[in-house]
Amino acid sequence: MGLRDTLFKRYIPVYSPIHQVLQTDSKRLGRAPPPRPTISPLSKAQKASRRPFYIASGLFVYGVTAYSYWFYSSIIQPMNAGVAPESSDPNALPPNTDVSDRYDASAPTFDSEVGYTEAVTGLNILRRKLVKQAKGHVLEVSVGTGRNAKYYDLRSCNSITFLDRSGSMVKIAQEKWQKLHPSGAPRTKVAWRTQDVMEPFPAPREGFDTIVQTMGVCSTPDPASTLRRLGTLLNPATGRILLLEHGRGKYQWINWVLDRNAARHADRFGCWFNRDIGKVLEESGLVIEKCERPYWWNLGTMWVVEARANGWEKGSKKS
Repeated sequence: MGLRDTLFKRYIPVYSPIHQVLQTDSKRLGRAPPPRPTISPLSKAQKASRRPFYIASGLFVYGVTAYSYWFYSSIIQPMNAGVAPESSDPNALPPNTDVSDRYDASAPTFDSEVGYTEAVTGLNILRRKLVKQAKGHVLEVSVGTGRNAKYYDLRSCNSITFLDRSGSMVKIAQEKWQKLHPSGAPRTKVAWRTQDVMEPFPAPREGFDTIVQTMGVCSTPDPASTLRRLGTLLNPATGRILLLEHGRGKYQWINWVLDRNAARHADRFGCWFNRDIGKVLEESGLVIEKCERPYWWNLGTMWVVEARANGWEKGSKKS
């Protein structure tokens, strides 16, 4: 096989106009033109076997890009915007200032502001896993705009009491619930309360079987006392507290970033996102049954906790 034939077969066929010219030249020289090589298409089975890889790769790239954008825009960018460090800012909020009143102002736009972030970080998945465990007489503290409402299994819930200090938040949560259950929830008694959980309110005689709180430790001025109060509201025989919280991470550099921006974030969103959740749990006096920090990309800032009141024995019955 000559050089010309080798070029025909290996390189030239992919360029259709050149191939046609050389075909004409071959005929003029009395040679048979080389056949146009055909590329065998992938079989359906081959395409199907590669599809999951392409989908997973695309989702991974999208997730990394979206998370990087969120991290930069919400944390890194404010640091580079010429804002002085909070330690030198005379107008910075003192640590643990009660900023819960910010939720009344942010209620109308709250879902749109946090929705994207929760989707990217996997928080929606964690919400669903946590709330699906609720059963019996249920209390949800710091209900906010009702972002957990759609995850409740009403077949397992005898009653649900939704509680939050922000009337604006509770109103939006009620509207969501009505859209989810336009005919009501006949098997589940539902109550709404706008108040601090530290204040007295009606509760089941034997206490609540499940207390749910998601993103509540960050928004209360004394989180350890709040958790201690939740322990007193539990059914001593069966009660458990389910928490999904965010706070300090596993690495010093992320904690440095959180500390640097904590007061500005709290002043805007009503959330101290640099709290030491482990220390709060220890000070609460609750017995911790399970404590996880899921999803590596959250850098240890997400906490999933199952707790019970001190003195409760698993499998015991109330006398």
